[in-house]
Amino acid sequence: MLDVRRLRLLVELSRRGTLAAVADALAYSPSSVSQQLAQLEKEAGVPLLVQVGRRVQLTPQAELLVGHAQAVLERLEEAEADVARSLTTVSGTVRIAVFQSAAHAVVPQALTLLAQEHPDLRVEITEREPELALFDVAARDFDLVVAEQYPGTTRPLHPELDRVPLARDAIRLALPPHPSSRRRAARRVDPAAAPVDVDAPPGPAPADPPTPGGVRSAEDPAAAATGLGALRSSPAVEQLRGAASLPWVMEPRGTAARRFAEQLCREAGFEPDVRFETADLMGHIRLIRSGNAVGMLPDLVWAGEPPSVHLAELPGEPEREVFSSTRRASARRPAVLAARDALARAAARSDRPDAATP
Repeated sequence: MLDVRRLRLLVELSRRGTLAAVADALAYSPSSVSQQLAQLEKEAGVPLLVQVGRRVQLTPQAELLVGHAQAVLERLEEAEADVARSLTTVSGTVRIAVFQSAAHAVVPQALTLLAQEHPDLRVEITEREPELALFDVAARDFDLVVAEQYPGTTRPLHPELDRVPLARDAIRLALPPHPSSRRRAARRVDPAAAPVDVDAPPGPAPADPPTPGGVRSAEDPAAAATGLGALRSSPAVEQLRGAASLPWVMEPRGTAARRFAEQLCREAGFEPDVRFETADLMGHIRLIRSGNAVGMLPDLVWAGEPPSVHLAELPGEPEREVFSSTRRASARRPAVLAARDALARAAARSDRPDAATP
């Protein structure tokens, strides 16, 4: 009979790639993982691993066994969920991974609801980047993830995970709160230059600048065919163009938020001057509020409180999708259902900030 715990080690190795990563994830020593997999080879009666340089690789027989092992683990998880559903109270522990603005805006209210309605449930919250968190939920490091998806971007698909929408979160252009601060930010680019009137109403569209990153001119027939010509003449685009010469704060390169923000600027006809790079949106707010930068911020970052910077609409009024995901096998587990219900109610209560905030 094949040992289920050893089968899980094989599944983890197929997912994580190295014995060291498996050991780290499951709090084992690498030698212990190696010994357990060697024992599984004896139980299976076929080689499961081959040495390739300093790493090991799964044999075709091991790959076949992984598929069956995943099905076994999912059935066991479903059995645990059914047993938990037979109880009259929601108890145990639910481990939730969340991204930063959701941790500020949604999680505190959700925790209050869970404490009131399910006092026997222990909730553990970890801040995690969505792409890592989705992998970690699939790998059973967490039970539930609250993740985000920006317009025009995709994430790696995990067939074993479901996806339940929580909210649509508007993304807006964020400027320093006072006109004097916005003019100071403009003068930081070139102290000798004439002040930039960032408060002037949108006027006639200026001539298209050189097209960085392959952005087409509004007069380009291909641009007209894609609707970019009409987009460039909108007031929101002119407001975004007004920030073209200002210092920007954005999330680190490679993140979905960074790709989205850069692409929106390029569609408006300029390459943003990114002076500040941080994943901490609270840092974004402080830099913008102090007049040192401009940026793009999602509404959830305000956690229902009045914005402390000037917000303006972006072209197309973009929104990111906030959603939760869990393993399909544990979706009926009472603790997961309770957490999802609390998160959904908390997200619905999050107030939308006024885009016309001065």
